[in-house]
Amino acid sequence: MTDLNRLKGPKAAPASGRDPQSLVILLHGYGSNGDDLMGLVPYWRASLPDTVFMAPNAPEICPAAPGGYQWWSLADLGRESRAAGVRAAAPLVHAFIDMHRSAHDLPNSKVALVGFSQGTMMALHVGPRRPEVLAGIVGYSGMLADPEALAAEVKTKPPLLLVHGDADLMVPFTAMGEAQAEFKAMGFEVGTHAARGLGHSIDEAGLRLGGEFLAGVLHPVG
Repeated sequence: MTDLNRLKGPKAAPASGRDPQSLVILLHGYGSNGDDLMGLVPYWRASLPDTVFMAPNAPEICPAAPGGYQWWSLADLGRESRAAGVRAAAPLVHAFIDMHRSAHDLPNSKVALVGFSQGTMMALHVGPRRPEVLAGIVGYSGMLADPEALAAEVKTKPPLLLVHGDADLMVPFTAMGEAQAEFKAMGFEVGTHAARGLGHSIDEAGLRLGGEFLAGVLHPVG
């Protein structure tokens, strides 16, 4: 039996020192780890002072990156392998969300997912399949891992922000437009940003837009 509570990683308590009023879960990319993605937190803490940030390490050691993890192996880059990989890891992410949301007594509507690359694939797979809608999802440099199954499996429609560099050599820039089209066809609210000249990374504009999006969906004014 799979241990659904085995994801662990760093966290940052609310900057305000108060009890958390919202939760942002950061899902890292292939070969990376939770510590790496926690580097985004300093850019967002001021606008989200009552938010707890958590960045679990993916469940598998990445053989291609010492100290890194993977949500699933990339030994096979085919579509079927990608779909199988995201499906295998999804229960762990669902369990992580539920465990920490419950621990802080927060509704799903106060939980947001942020992904990078393979972590974005996880976020875009898990988020719409949650039985109660999440606050939102920010996806950097990612793609839909299993687009064929999405329409039949959507349960909720959280707002989305997709950001991608148009010089990305790891995950094609066209993946952002493909994901946008799929989600919009199903009635999702989708914002996008094309980072001109950017490779497989996050730039200052992407950080700013991500922070503004998270503040808007987690703690809307009015």
